[in-house]
Amino acid sequence: MTKELQPYELIERSLIKKYRKQLWNPFVAAVKRYELVGEGDRIAVCISGGKDSMVLAKLMQELHRHSEVPFSLVFLVMDPGYAPENRQQILDNAALLHIPVTVFDTDIFTATCNTDRNPCYLCARMRRGHLYKKAQQLGCNKIALGHHLNDVIETAVMSMFYGAQFQGMIPKLHSKNFPGMELIRPLYCVKEQDIIAWARYHDLHFLQCACRLTARSDEPGASKRQEVKELIRTLKKTNPNIENNIFSSLHSVCLDTLPGYKSRGVAHTFLETYDRAEAPESD
Repeated sequence: MTKELQPYELIERSLIKKYRKQLWNPFVAAVKRYELVGEGDRIAVCISGGKDSMVLAKLMQELHRHSEVPFSLVFLVMDPGYAPENRQQILDNAALLHIPVTVFDTDIFTATCNTDRNPCYLCARMRRGHLYKKAQQLGCNKIALGHHLNDVIETAVMSMFYGAQFQGMIPKLHSKNFPGMELIRPLYCVKEQDIIAWARYHDLHFLQCACRLTARSDEPGASKRQEVKELIRTLKKTNPNIENNIFSSLHSVCLDTLPGYKSRGVAHTFLETYDRAEAPESD
């Protein structure tokens, strides 16, 4: 007699069966390509309650079960001041998906609501700091965030359009303020549309945004990102490969063709090597 699978088991199976090509394969590819998980790592998977962090948690669970590399996980939920119903939705979804979460409280929303100077940036910085601190207290050496491929390419386009520079979002980075801690982005190669498809297939409902400031119209960050998201979506109609092209370009920057660039905070110009033998000669 065949055992009837529980809802969470069906969800887990879909990650490595039905959505293997869209979710599991690019997730594993990022972990291997960028060397995100190492032997003995203790990783805090940070869960905000949205679709991205939830699918990240499930993928990390599956990796932990099947990986030959020994590592451990903590599923960390930081409550920055959610409304009770939003916090409960996170807990309910975690229970449904069989994710054993560790919850801790902060007063970030209160702090950011009392400032008019870029509250979204301040909130992000404060969230990151609290997550690092709590993860370190729990014996972790890494935190995993749910940034996906679309976050990566949108950040690059936004930096050109609105920041007058070409700046990316790398798959991992060392913390400057918490020695020994590292941030990793295992969804780096996963597309947002595939996460949405997975959630809809299982009729899963996650938090969209529980921030108290979402109704404010004077905070430019979210609106500019939405503009870029819409632009890429429009361009995709005539160039279906545009997302992959932007993503690949971040891995193929030709410094010899640029008039200037920055490395470790130091600005450089093409004139530094222009008259040397190794300077490019093609025109």
